[in-house]
Amino acid sequence: MVYCQSSDSYGSVSLSKAEPIASAKVSAVCKNQRGQVNFYKAFETDPKDYFFAEFQGYEMSHSLLDHPLQSCVVNLVGSPLVSCNVISNVNNSLLGSPLRYQSKRLHRKDYDVVIYAAGPLAFRPPHCPAQLTINVIIDLSIQSHLKNKLME
Repeated sequence: MVYCQSSDSYGSVSLSKAEPIASAKVSAVCKNQRGQVNFYKAFETDPKDYFFAEFQGYEMSHSLLDHPLQSCVVNLVGSPLVSCNVISNVNNSLLGSPLRYQSKRLHRKDYDVVIYAAGPLAFRPPHCPAQLTINVIIDLSIQSHLKNKLME
């Protein structure tokens, strides 16, 4: 899923009070053992805010080093919300969220489908009030109050 991280969580990886984003753009990127991109696919989250990508055409030249769990990540590409379009670092979004094996398979007549997961990922609002400023103001007012109490 892709979320809009609350300004209350600015600077953290928390998704507390986060809202899901439909039609957000994400990408799957895989690199081979030499660090070269050998698969790229961009897609949108569905109306329920989930993303799903088939890795059709992905080829592994080495069964371990090129395995999707080792070589693929999911990146945020774009948000449809102007009010929430800055990439946060929830689940390593800035460098790419690694895939996780979910122990799920779909058995088809000629092949098996292995299900992986990534994320959840999050954008954040471009302008969030700095929490540090609020803490400093509170700390200064407490210090001032204590100083006045000591002077009495």
